[in-house]
Amino acid sequence: MKIATTPFRYFVLILIALAAASSTPFSPKQPNILFIMSDDHAQQAISSYGSQLIATPHIDRLAKEGALFENSFVTNSICAPSRAVLLTGKYSHLNGVRDNRDTFDGAQTTLPKLLQQAGYYTAIVGKWHLKTEPT
Repeated sequence: MKIATTPFRYFVLILIALAAASSTPFSPKQPNILFIMSDDHAQQAISSYGSQLIATPHIDRLAKEGALFENSFVTNSICAPSRAVLLTGKYSHLNGVRDNRDTFDGAQTTLPKLLQQAGYYTAIVGKWHLKTEPT
């Protein structure tokens, strides 16, 4: 099934993100964390990694002022299992999401929950794809 992407949907996502950001009190003691994850996004498509394909000045600025991962490994290259691995820090056979048909157990300890316990406000914008509500 193909889901239509409209400018209105992007507008709604932007409004939600702005509302979440405006309700967050500023704390100079904790650094801001922005984690960008996208499906099927090759390293060569981001100019901060030296790509000449397309300019990505905003991502380049974030990389320059923050952290840029230069060496990484994947434990599961399938969509939902990969997301569950990143959220929990556990291999797929331990977090219960081995393929795209499995449902994520939101009762598990996740990075967003740990950040919330440390005083951070967390949000997700875009694709979740784990058959449960984000926690």
